Amino acid sequence: MAEAATEVWFYHLERTGLDQALPELLEKTLQRGWKAVVRARERPRLSHLDGMLWTYRDESFLPHGLEDEPQAARQPILLTTGFDNPNAAEALFLVDGADPGELDGYARCLVLFDGGDEAQLAVARAQWSGLKAKGAALSYWKQQARGWEKQA
Repeated sequence: MAEAATEVWFYHLERTGLDQALPELLEKTLQRGWKAVVRARERPRLSHLDGMLWTYRDESFLPHGLEDEPQAARQPILLTTGFDNPNAAEALFLVDGADPGELDGYARCLVLFDGGDEAQLAVARAQWSGLKAKGAALSYWKQQARGWEKQA
């Protein structure tokens, strides 16, 4: 039986920034019983996300770790700049225009991009075109006042 292709969902951030949207989406991922890899382009972004995920809400935190810490493979959410999947995550989150690389093994890839940042928009459009040319199953989600709405 052939393995299902990875679904790729593009999240166009217009009403909130990454620091508000990412924790909400990670919570939903963990509620599904899935693990996640969050891939950024640069290490300073990982350091920022690491601190933010511990403190984004007073009453909770998201269990996570950085790629170079002990027990990285056991983390429910792994923050990385690398292309491997050491925690056997089902969901791959791409931030700041991180390269998707190979998507084999992931059930879903979520591309989060800032609608107010022309560079991020350009990267997201290029990623959409490249993935579409490869036959990926793509969806586009836009932030509305009432939450995320699927546009395509």
